[in-house]
Amino acid sequence: LFLLGAVFGKVIELSGFSRAIVSAIIGILGAGQAMLAIVLVGAVLTYGGVSLFVVVFAVYPFGAELFSQVGIPKRLLPAAIALGAFGFTMDTLPGTPQIQNIIPTTFFHTTAYAAPILGLVGAVFMLVVGLAYLDFRRRQAAKAGETYGDNHSNEPTVRADEPLVNPFIAISPLVVVGVSNLLIGWAIPLAYGDTARAALTPGTPEISLAVNSVVAIWSVAGALLLGILTVFVFSFRRVAAQFADGSKAAVAGALLAGLNTASEYGFGAVIAALPGFLVIKSALTAIPNPLVNEAISITALAGITGSASGGLSIALAAMSEQFIAAANAAGIPMEVMHRVAAMASGGMDTLPHNGAVITLLAVCGLTHRQSYGDIFAITLVKTAAVFFVIGFYYLTGLY
Repeated sequence: LFLLGAVFGKVIELSGFSRAIVSAIIGILGAGQAMLAIVLVGAVLTYGGVSLFVVVFAVYPFGAELFSQVGIPKRLLPAAIALGAFGFTMDTLPGTPQIQNIIPTTFFHTTAYAAPILGLVGAVFMLVVGLAYLDFRRRQAAKAGETYGDNHSNEPTVRADEPLVNPFIAISPLVVVGVSNLLIGWAIPLAYGDTARAALTPGTPEISLAVNSVVAIWSVAGALLLGILTVFVFSFRRVAAQFADGSKAAVAGALLAGLNTASEYGFGAVIAALPGFLVIKSALTAIPNPLVNEAISITALAGITGSASGGLSIALAAMSEQFIAAANAAGIPMEVMHRVAAMASGGMDTLPHNGAVITLLAVCGLTHRQSYGDIFAITLVKTAAVFFVIGFYYLTGLY
């Protein structure tokens, strides 16, 4: 999954599709809606399957140019990118192929589209409150006479001489990923039934696998593969000329992401074996509400590890059986547990030591002192959204 996601993001970048999507959205919304434009660009790319790290590199040059043109302080740009790339499309919107939305499928036997109503409600909450905060900060800066600023580091050089791809062609791979993810997820159980069986070599015992535990991963992998092929269909020459070097970078990025997640999972296994963790686990167990218990446990571990996927993996590996038992006793569907778990992982994960935050600030040429305060505000919005969704579920029963 990491490998296919990294390669898909790289071919989207090499083909110029990401640049075309950015330009099209900014052109539609206009410079007056700079904050909304940057947020939506990041959202479209991440929901389409592009790695959030790739989105940072793709969006930053155009965000910096746009903020410079309209006089918005550059220090607000990382928060705008974070809301779009690390926000509601990372773990909240149903169907998002990001890893934070896929991990719970293995434990709860759900799909990436689990609890679509809760996902949409949470996404709207994040978008509205997050944009309101960013606009408030923009107006504050304008009132104080603050503009984009001078002498910034890592200012982008946008190559205006490169022709832009038709935006409808540029967005087609993202559409293919979204639609095929849904269709493949529907088709796999029909093709394999409840259990998939295969023998590695003739005469060896068959290996059996519960389909509902892997259908989400298989469907996302197949969708990303089709997305990569779609890019090659529309932009073969442009991508092929750079694919050798680009794929090396993509594979390196995938290995880094995979090893980071694996090391965080191993770190979590060690933490889970310590006596101190049993004390923490016992304290968390004392929280009577299954959804609140799950949300606090996962967001706390995501904050400790500085990783949404790491904290989510650690929490579910150590406590998923407890979560499932409590949910069954309370009559809470596994789809709701999935959505709350995914959203909680993206709450307090973006603390200062988070790898994505460090990468984002480095790409923007800014420091924690300049920009982290606004990123942390978006982190608080995301964390609040989890509990807003829990309250919505208990009030309406809808999911």
